[in-house]
Amino acid sequence: MSAPTFVSDVGKVLIDFDFAPAARRLAEKCPHPEEIVLALFDGIKVPYENGQMDDQEFVREGMRLTSFAGTAEEFITIWCEIFSENLLMKKSLTAIAGKVPMYLLSNTSGLHKDYFWRTYGIFECFADGVYSHQARCSKPGEEIFRLTIEKFGLDPLRTFYVDDLMPNIETASRLGFRTFHYSFAKHSEFEQALAEWRVEQGIG
Repeated sequence: MSAPTFVSDVGKVLIDFDFAPAARRLAEKCPHPEEIVLALFDGIKVPYENGQMDDQEFVREGMRLTSFAGTAEEFITIWCEIFSENLLMKKSLTAIAGKVPMYLLSNTSGLHKDYFWRTYGIFECFADGVYSHQARCSKPGEEIFRLTIEKFGLDPLRTFYVDDLMPNIETASRLGFRTFHYSFAKHSEFEQALAEWRVEQGIG
């Protein structure tokens, strides 16, 4: 029998993100106002997150589309410095770290994944993850969930899955996962649901 396991989304769960500072900083180095500069990425953001472009190609295209006047390193810094750590969640997950296997399941890009892993302590709780840019598929599709089940040998019935987007929760629920639809305002409810699951699974 597979062990009880905790699986989490990343954005708006473990870390928050806000692209407004990136828009402002990009606008300082390109001819486009901050109100529209992020829209220039609409055609490449999802393909990048789904692995159809690598990091270098995304940076080249992003710089070209925005006529960015800085260096590639400056562009990468601006693109990545959009996050902040969810300290309440860090405290909650530190309490179960080492007691159950913990993994990530995220629609994200290579640049963002590398950045949040090296920047925020909350990720020390997790052993590994499945990411859309590597899997070449994304949530809420079932394929990336099935890849996660296979990679980590999960029993969905014994797996607690948390995500901020309802379509992702619906897919996970359909596949048998125990789910929690997270928001920062519902953190106390999350803690209660996690505590109940720990009791059910016999996790100290």
